[in-house]
Amino acid sequence: VGRVSQPAYADLSEWSRTARLAYDTLAMSVLAIMIAALGALATFMLGARNVMRGGGLPAVATFGLVRASWAFTRAVPELVWALLAVFIFSPGIVPGAIALAIHNYGVLGKLAAEVVEGMDMRPVEALRSSGAGRNKALLYGVLPQVLPRFMTYLLYRWEVVMRTTIVVGFVAAGGLGMEFRLAMSSFHYTTVTLLLM
Repeated sequence: VGRVSQPAYADLSEWSRTARLAYDTLAMSVLAIMIAALGALATFMLGARNVMRGGGLPAVATFGLVRASWAFTRAVPELVWALLAVFIFSPGIVPGAIALAIHNYGVLGKLAAEVVEGMDMRPVEALRSSGAGRNKALLYGVLPQVLPRFMTYLLYRWEVVMRTTIVVGFVAAGGLGMEFRLAMSSFHYTTVTLLLM
């Protein structure tokens, strides 16, 4: 192995390459949280007890399936999802984003359902008593109350996802994590220092 003439953090081209990797990492986190948010928004009312109560056997079965899917996706760590995604797809930021999205779908869905279960149901009941159908009552009575809290949880989980993208990158899911692993295994400690910066 030849000697490096200057450390990586003193080379402008290395800074440029690292900035591209940081951009990929950020793109992975944005894609992951968007997919997770869409999944959670599509299912969170189906996993809320107070919304699904009184719907008969189909409602009970749907409620159980949604809750089980949230529990399962939350129980499996992001790293395991990333290993599966990289095995199914080719290495890159998309498998990493899918892995992070699957895990965070369960987290966001559960949090949003708990917000629905703890909310004031009087606006929904008022809409129903004034002749609004079930879907309209949920749209105008539940969503306005839930969305602000959902956005708070979404931003919090995005912060968590941004940190986790580095770990997911270790399994060849792209971004700074993969480069960090390669630099560590090759003993390029000046590159490691640059990535940490």
